[in-house]
Amino acid sequence: MDLKLDGLNALVTGGTKGIGRAIAETLAAEGANVAICARNEAEVDATAAALSASGVKAIGRALDVADGPAVAAWVEEAAASFGGLDIVVANVSALAIAGDEASWQAGFAVDMMGTVRLVDAALPYLERSRAASIVTVSSVSGREIDFAAGPYGAFKAALIHYTQGLAFNLAPKNIRANSVSPGNIYFKGGVWDQIETGNPELFARALALNPTGRLGTPQEVANATAFIASPAASFITGSNLVVDGALTRGVQF
Repeated sequence: MDLKLDGLNALVTGGTKGIGRAIAETLAAEGANVAICARNEAEVDATAAALSASGVKAIGRALDVADGPAVAAWVEEAAASFGGLDIVVANVSALAIAGDEASWQAGFAVDMMGTVRLVDAALPYLERSRAASIVTVSSVSGREIDFAAGPYGAFKAALIHYTQGLAFNLAPKNIRANSVSPGNIYFKGGVWDQIETGNPELFARALALNPTGRLGTPQEVANATAFIASPAASFITGSNLVVDGALTRGVQF
């Protein structure tokens, strides 16, 4: 299937590792120009260079998505460099699991407001796009109570609600908005890699819960994200695409 991404311009937050890196690479492989951000400047520069090897334009900026002015400046830079914006992927999370006030504040600043400010900054450009699409990366922890109940799960649930509201309100402007909810995703240096080493009992329990007998990969989430972000999914908006190997049991009507 031709996703019709060739020549489109995309933003991906947290684009140097794991799911975000896989999304950026997949969009670039499909012909989209990609702007990434993350906090580590060396990793941003290296990733942008690697993406450019796909024959597309790729730029990066080191920033914290909790810094609203920095996010806005990055969006402006990308739009100027590419000559517009078509796709916005909000991927960054504070991964705030603990129940203390600092964790709640971090989850709100990064997961929630990092996404809201990104979308707000990009909207003037999306309104001029022929294929405007917003994708927020949520989590199955937003659908059900699991070990990540607390800030992480609460804000991931809020992201789904926020995104579906965007879909309804922006539909008259031909801007689509969807969320993608990954299950447990394994990659080196990621959360589940750390859990496998630091808490093997929890890792074994999580593995046993999934009827596929394995955890997912960043590429599997990236494939779903690239599709739902693309013009090939032109009549899909307001959806939450679960990518979890049948981990969650709740029926999503």
